[in-house]
Parts: sequence; structure tokens; C-alpha cells
Amino acid sequence: MALVIAHDIYDWYRDLMDNKSDPRVNGWFMMSSPMPTFFLCVFYAYFSKSLGPKLMAKRKAMDLRNILVWYNLFQTVFSAWIFYEYLMSGWWGDYNLKCQPVDYSNSPKALRMASICWWYYISKFTEFFDTLFFILRKKTQHVSTLHVIHHGCMPFSVWLGLKFAPGGHSTFFALLNSFVHIVMYFYYMIAAMGPQYQKYIWWKKYLTTFQMVQFVAIFSHQFQLLFRECDYPKGFMVWIGLHGVMFLFLFSDFYKTKYTQVAQKVKAVTANGHVKAEPKEHLTNGKPMSNGTTVYANGGSNKGACMPVLDDECESSLITNGHLMKNGIYSNGFANGSDHILKEGVISSNEAILNPDTSSSSLHQRKVK
Repeated sequence: MALVIAHDIYDWYRDLMDNKSDPRVNGWFMMSSPMPTFFLCVFYAYFSKSLGPKLMAKRKAMDLRNILVWYNLFQTVFSAWIFYEYLMSGWWGDYNLKCQPVDYSNSPKALRMASICWWYYISKFTEFFDTLFFILRKKTQHVSTLHVIHHGCMPFSVWLGLKFAPGGHSTFFALLNSFVHIVMYFYYMIAAMGPQYQKYIWWKKYLTTFQMVQFVAIFSHQFQLLFRECDYPKGFMVWIGLHGVMFLFLFSDFYKTKYTQVAQKVKAVTANGHVKAEPKEHLTNGKPMSNGTTVYANGGSNKGACMPVLDDECESSLITNGHLMKNGIYSNGFANGSDHILKEGVISSNEAILNPDTSSSSLHQRKVK
């Protein structure tokens, strides 16, 4: 019985790969089978959360600033080229936002669209270097679950779209995503160039909102096909739409953790640097606990806080690794390794250091009044 079921599954798989997929892409690199992509994604997750941090545990953090500048420049240009190709392959005047079937022909424009879909797929692997660089710099607190999910599932999802529907309605997702990555990697490039350039990226705080608007646009564009007839595979429409919903909730959680919860924690800090416990909170050796768990912007349960896509350094909040120093008192004017200098441990509640929108580099060696 088991052999019969296994045989049926194999026959279904072969029929899917050989007869249901787009024959134009079958001979392209990494496209004959889903297994290479699947195993690369699994290895990425394993390396990111286990192997990589273990390999760096007894090694010094690497100084990769110059490499990061060039890497982010490459990603900015690469994303801009992909965005341009998606426009020229259909979205600039030819494609319909309401319904766009896949063109499976061998026309130059249809092949150009399929080709840029393949390059977009490859770009999901180049983004793995985001995580690698964090691990080599021993910034493992940035490699959150959200970060790994975001990067780890994208190559396989894009592979499925490329294999069966390289073009059409759902490429709107890739068009928007490429544009967002132009802005995102440009920000990273400027941030990596040093403190003297931080004044040019004052718009950092809007990146999270920018990402969330992207996801709303993506799932709205996809789910409109639930209410109109369109010769486009419904399965891919639902799959991409659900991606938009999932990432919207994950990024919203990051936004609340980064910008809302930090502001709430500011209320717990008095003018003389002491911590004022709120109801239901208990201080144990200076570590606030709320029913055993407290989520801070840079510590506690890492549910997307310090998401490196949007928060390069994660040093702008008061709480580091979920702990307050010396029974809630900042010692020697330093906040647990942060570069914010406090004057005699005194914190003004309206000072920029308490503002999560303020980048750490812009506050470097600035005294708080």
C-alpha cells in the first residue's frame, strides 16, 4: 500500500514538473528541480540560527564597513536594474493592474519578462549576504526570526512562480519589492559610509511604514482576483497575497516593538536615572519582569525587534538585551555598551536619546541635558 502511494506521488510530481511547468525555463540554471532551492533555504536557516553563530563564538567580530558599502551599492544598482526590466517587460503601459494573464509565448517581450523573473529569483540568494555579514560582525541579535523567515522563504516562493507562471499578474509583487529594495539598500550604503553621512538618512524612520504600505498594495492587488474573472493561476494569486498579509503582520509587530513599546518604557525612567516599576512589573536585580517576560526593543523575546532590514544598528533604545544596569541606574553615564553619553546618569524624558526614531550615530558623544 505504501509503495502504491509513493508511486502515485512520484507520478504526480513528474507530471507537475514535466507537463504543468513552463517549458521555456526548464533548462535554466536551478530550474529543473525544486530540491536545490529547497535545500539552500533550509541550510540558510540552519546557518543563520545555529552554525554561523557557533563558528563565530570564539572569533573576533570582523570589520566589514568597506565591504558593506560596496555590497549595498551593488544591491542598490541590481535592484534598480530589476525594477527597470520589470517596467520595460510589461508594467510600463502594457500590463493591466486589474488582470494580467501570463504570456507563455516566445515573443521577445514575453521572454524578457521570464528572464527578469529568473534574475529576481537569483537576487533572493544574493540577499543571504545580509545575514552572513551580521553573523561575521557578531551582530547575531539582528538575525531575528522575522529576518530569517523573510529571507529564507522568498527564494523557494519565487522559484515556484518562475517555474509555473513567469510573468503576469503576480509580477507586480516583484516590481514593488525591487523598488523598495532600491531605497532600502541605498539607506544601508549611506549608513555604512560613516557618522558624517547620517544627516542624509533622516528618513530612516519612514522605512518601516514604506515596507508595510508595500505589503498592503501587494495583497490588495492579488486578492482583487477573488472578485473578478482572470486567466491567471488562482493558486499563485492566493500564495502571493498571503505572503503580503503575513509580512504585513510581522512588520507591524516590529513597528510596535520598535516605535510604540520603547515609548511606553520611557515612562518607567525617572529624571534621576532610576526605574519606576509599573503595575504588574517586578524588579529583580534591576531586571524588570512582567509575568516572567518583558519584550524590549533590543532584547527579551526577539520577535522582529532589531530587524536588520530596517534597523541597522539597533542601539537607539534605552534597554539593551532586556536588562537595566545596576538596579535600574545607568553607571558611569553609559547604557550597557551604547555610545550614548549620559551626564551623571541623569536622563531627560524628552531628550532625543529616548526617541526611538533617533539613530544612535547621530547621538554619538552628545551629552544629555
